[in-house]
Amino acid sequence: MSAHIKKGDMVTVITGNHRGKQGKVLVAGVDRVVIEGVRMVKKHARRSESLPQGGIIEKEGTIHISNVKLIPAAAQ
Repeated sequence: MSAHIKKGDMVTVITGNHRGKQGKVLVAGVDRVVIEGVRMVKKHARRSESLPQGGIIEKEGTIHISNVKLIPAAAQ
């Protein structure tokens, strides 16, 4: 099955809590996408070499692909 959204596309969220937000697609899966700056979630991280203090990290969460709409290249 081929999705209409690909990595690097500009999209807008059409429904849900983040309706109206726009951003670039960072990851496009079969039925979910990650959009830059949309649906920021807090993740608790254990101490590691890359994160010596540990702590809470904010990163983008996924949104179902049916809740986003492609912004045409002409409109950007």
